Amino acid sequence: MKPAARTVYLVDDDSDVREALTLLLKTMGFAAKPFSSAQAFLDRPDPQQDGCVVVDIRMPGISGLQLLERMATEAVRMPTVVITGHGDVTACRRAFKAGAVDFLTKPVDEQVLLEAIEAGFAQRDDLSRDQAERTERAALLARLTPREREILDLVAQGRSTKEIARALDLSPRTVETHRANIGEKLGATSVAAMVRAAL
Repeated sequence: MKPAARTVYLVDDDSDVREALTLLLKTMGFAAKPFSSAQAFLDRPDPQQDGCVVVDIRMPGISGLQLLERMATEAVRMPTVVITGHGDVTACRRAFKAGAVDFLTKPVDEQVLLEAIEAGFAQRDDLSRDQAERTERAALLARLTPREREILDLVAQGRSTKEIARALDLSPRTVETHRANIGEKLGATSVAAMVRAAL
């Protein structure tokens, strides 16, 4: 994995917390990048670089929750761990609703924080895999002719070959030929695999 993929952005206005957690993260092999405010994080010179964000809730200017909600609104897909010395149920709910991986209270247990960061990277990796699979399926579906796509949609609805033939005014043999072509183009060896591709 590229070094950039293991970057942790630490956003906290408390310099002691920033220094301690930066040292911990570097010791554990992460590329730690500390920021004293949410605005400093937003203004960073490498906004496209991927990673995990660890953010405090209470900060001057843009709060940690506001940053998290802004990232969600702007579709910034970085896993985020929220830390706070002033947590309550409402803040916790807002954080999870905005996509936080975890919500930890200060003083933060080092092992719990590291586990939350690893969970964030695992979640990001899963999303990346899902996106790659969706892109691959879309590319395969794009290879189908309009008629094949029409037949695939009917297969996905649970229609039999005879029912599809009647609906499209085709012979059952023609439908079977189209289904074979669809299976070949999609690499689908069963009706279930075809339905998954269609959905």
